[in-house]
Amino acid sequence: MKRRDILGRVAAAGVLATPAAALLGGCALGGGGDDGDGGDANRAEKTADNPLGVKTDAPLEVVIFNGGFGEEYAKAHQAMYTEKHPQAKITHSATPEISKTLQPRFVDGTPPDVVNNSGAGQIDFNGLVSQDALADLGEVLDAPSLDVPGKTVRDTLLPGAVEVGSYDGRFLVMNYTYTVYGIWHSSKLFADRGWTDAKTWDDHIALCRQIKAAGIAPWTYAGKHPRYMSWPVISTAIKFGGPTVATAIDNLEPNAWKSDGMKAAADAWHQIVKDGFILDGSPGLDHVQSQTAWCQGQAAFISCGSWLESEQKKVTPEGFNMAVAPTPSLGAGDKLPYEAIRGTAGEPFMVPAKGKNVAGGLEYLRVMLSMKGAQDFTRKVSSLTVVAGSTEGVELPPGLTSVVRALDASGGNGFNWVYPAYYRKLERNLVDAACGEFFSGRIGPAEFLDLCQKGADEIAADSSITKYKRA
Repeated sequence: MKRRDILGRVAAAGVLATPAAALLGGCALGGGGDDGDGGDANRAEKTADNPLGVKTDAPLEVVIFNGGFGEEYAKAHQAMYTEKHPQAKITHSATPEISKTLQPRFVDGTPPDVVNNSGAGQIDFNGLVSQDALADLGEVLDAPSLDVPGKTVRDTLLPGAVEVGSYDGRFLVMNYTYTVYGIWHSSKLFADRGWTDAKTWDDHIALCRQIKAAGIAPWTYAGKHPRYMSWPVISTAIKFGGPTVATAIDNLEPNAWKSDGMKAAADAWHQIVKDGFILDGSPGLDHVQSQTAWCQGQAAFISCGSWLESEQKKVTPEGFNMAVAPTPSLGAGDKLPYEAIRGTAGEPFMVPAKGKNVAGGLEYLRVMLSMKGAQDFTRKVSSLTVVAGSTEGVELPPGLTSVVRALDASGGNGFNWVYPAYYRKLERNLVDAACGEFFSGRIGPAEFLDLCQKGADEIAADSSITKYKRA
């Protein structure tokens, strides 16, 4: 599939959310800023050809989160960097545990020059920002694009991409990907069986019965990370009650988790538990195991983000043709249409303020945000980026093709929530635990919402946690 300016239309849809506050909670770090022995020592004079003042022979260290996107895309970006700075030696490493690997280096003032701070073990952004441990990326935005003549880097980005990584007006975190969240199925399986994706909840339940009768589990999920199932529940609630459902949750408003929308959504999703529509053993599976079971045809549906296609590439059968769809509508009274889908910028990159080569780190991000860098990323990992129009001339795989179609259909009805960005503990610990109890069948809808609200109230009452307001 070849599309022109796909992301331009996505931007116009206004799907990007803008959490202009910390993404995570606090951690103990060393003092921020440059002490004179780090980044500035490797600065050269700024010129038209070298707008960020990169010292061309200065070494550069890049650490990548080794997750669903792998690390090959980063090696390609590093090759693009050395094309422009051939004397620079790049040290590359990848780890699934960013915090465990790098937090000690932030504490002792020896961080890498570029960090892909992602994954379950990412370093707490709240602590990084509050202790001035991150370099201001504004220089990157104001620099000319590497390969789009007449435009700055800022000019090439989707609206909202900068705001997502800004803190009190300073652009500190570059979120590189554009992620869509929804319900995934194999279009081949559906075509072979004569099944049609359901647009209403009643039709979805009827389809689940049909799937179960065929000897296939309708659903599986990552039981060891059950928060993945909170995503369709909250999406259903937002469609039912409107975007204010998300705003109330994000702002820790009293009883936000007990709104009419959340009650209706929890009641609906409890049905897939009650009716035995979940693959046996799912509570014991991690995300890869549940996704693999789904790819093997053991289950028809799974909740995930659009990194799924890349993450499962090695085990996805030929012709599987995964596709994403929005959550079904509860009924005609929903405030958002069936086509409305959740999407946001994600996959954060940062340049530590005490890195030895800050200018090189900024230049590396400029390489990533070039048209060539963005297109190469999409080709390699089947994910969209925040660089507008970067899918032009790129042949998209089936899953990403379905993502683009879903975004086109969603139009201006896209939505998102940001409480996981503001309060990491709330989603990763408290809501996660509540989802584990709920989808394993140990508690019902009311108890589930009580646990989620109790977690939110705990965060709201904790004076050590900085609070943020979403308009």
